[in-house]
Amino acid sequence: MTAPSPLWSTLTDPLVRQNPIMLQILGICSALAVTTSLATALTMAASLTAVLVLSAGIISLIRRHIPDSIRLIVQIVIVASLVIVIDQLLQAYLFEISRKLSVFVSLITTNCLVLGRTESYARLNPPLPSMLDALGNGLGYSLVLAVLGGLRELFGAGKLLGWQVLPLADQGGWFTPLNLMLLAPSAFFLLGGLVWALRTIRPEQAEPAEFTPPALGEGAE
Repeated sequence: MTAPSPLWSTLTDPLVRQNPIMLQILGICSALAVTTSLATALTMAASLTAVLVLSAGIISLIRRHIPDSIRLIVQIVIVASLVIVIDQLLQAYLFEISRKLSVFVSLITTNCLVLGRTESYARLNPPLPSMLDALGNGLGYSLVLAVLGGLRELFGAGKLLGWQVLPLADQGGWFTPLNLMLLAPSAFFLLGGLVWALRTIRPEQAEPAEFTPPALGEGAE
């Protein structure tokens, strides 16, 4: 069996094995704030992925011309410019979703996932690997947002993408919406459950214990 190519690994590793939210705990603010519905989650995911891929490509192209002393400033300016373009496009074509996303699209500029990948990977590698790395991390981020948004909308309102999926009890059906799913704490619970499930399936992702209790009877002499 042939080993996967480095480019393929660069693209696919962030989906599960190196997922930026599940393993590295990056970008969780937006993951928790915009997942009350699947539509807002997917829009946020697409916006961040677009900014991440484009900024990685641009920074990689000019990486040899950026002085180290101002590299973070240059990176933030590039990311912020792309975020402004994305935000204006959302306001022009998806105004209702843009209104629901509020300031969180603008906050992509300071998202630690975006700045982390541009600083640690894009400025050190050629454009193609950099953009594949950015796309993989964006898709990994998108996967978590889609799961959280789908679960919260389904069990909080009985809908998916605005379509009624579960018949509501007050309309003659059997489902009573769980209002907790639309509140902020539910996102913490669901994300924590996903992290626990992934680290149970893949125990190598579990963090080592900071303290090991002494064995029974040890120190009693």
